[in-house]
Amino acid sequence: MEQARSLTEAYRRFGEAGGEGSALHARIALAISGSGEALRAIGTAPARRRHPRVVLAGLHDLVLAGRAPTLAAAFAAGDGDAAAGAAVDTLLRMTGPVVAVAARREPRTDETGRCAVLYPAVAEAARRVGAATVGLVDVGRPAGLNLTVDRVGIAYGAGPTLGDPTSPVQLSCSVVGDRPVPARAIPGVATRIGVDRDPLDVTDQDDARWLRACVPPDRPERGAALEAEMALAATAPPLLLRGDPAEVLPEALARVPADALPVVTTTWALSRVPPERRLRFLRRLEEAAAGRPVAWVSAEGVGVAPAVPTLGDRPASGHSIVGLAVFDGAGARVEALGRCWSRGRLLSWLAATPTGAG
Repeated sequence: MEQARSLTEAYRRFGEAGGEGSALHARIALAISGSGEALRAIGTAPARRRHPRVVLAGLHDLVLAGRAPTLAAAFAAGDGDAAAGAAVDTLLRMTGPVVAVAARREPRTDETGRCAVLYPAVAEAARRVGAATVGLVDVGRPAGLNLTVDRVGIAYGAGPTLGDPTSPVQLSCSVVGDRPVPARAIPGVATRIGVDRDPLDVTDQDDARWLRACVPPDRPERGAALEAEMALAATAPPLLLRGDPAEVLPEALARVPADALPVVTTTWALSRVPPERRLRFLRRLEEAAAGRPVAWVSAEGVGVAPAVPTLGDRPASGHSIVGLAVFDGAGARVEALGRCWSRGRLLSWLAATPTGAG
């Protein structure tokens, strides 16, 4: 009884809150919250896999696989009532497949657009070390889409346009504050490595479908952005390493060529990691720098990235800090390069641009 009440409340609240920006998801969640049979079906999934975000993505995965044509038609029509009825029916008829997907997959939302906040920070890391080549190691983004950071085009408001102007992926980032984003290019990239507990290969049909399934069917702009970034990543797939980032990081860094600066990036990944594991991650970076410089570029909530200054801001203040830490064996130089909002779509650059720097 307690489980049923908890699930009912979870789905009702998800629906009443707007389905995280999806009217279809909101309507389906409310319908599920009112169906005892549907809730009992969801209750057969592992406890941590019963969240609306996971189950709705599991239903969408069946649609994309061509296994739920009635629900697919309702999605295509944008009909909330039809989608709600078809979703409950699909959940009851195909409980096993939905639960199987939910049991083995993590929800992967808002994977795109993060390169806009990373680009100037990676370029700044290379400048400070004097590196002509970098090796990118992205942590906590399963599909490694951040690893195309040098291959996208990014317009920074009235400021510079950085990256590749001919890229099929073109991003925009609004800039606020007195300091412009430095017009400095990322140097050559020698290697691209993704580290995650459950990495997703964009060239794998099932993995790519799951990424698509995590985008609500009535958010075509997000779907189009994901398709473009996945297609770009698929032209030069990164090396993906599976495991606890703090444990796998040494292997990843060892794979960066000796003449390249390893630049580790994290974007809103560390908040899912307990504080003691964050400190272990930091120690791994320090240990790796015993033999050569290592840089860490972070975009995390205020106070989430260990050692990165908070600028006096309060945690959970609605924005994030863009941090840069350079480890060189003699210690770490850590600075807050800026603040950002909306997962990097709005940026306030704070670091001074050296005289004569491009």
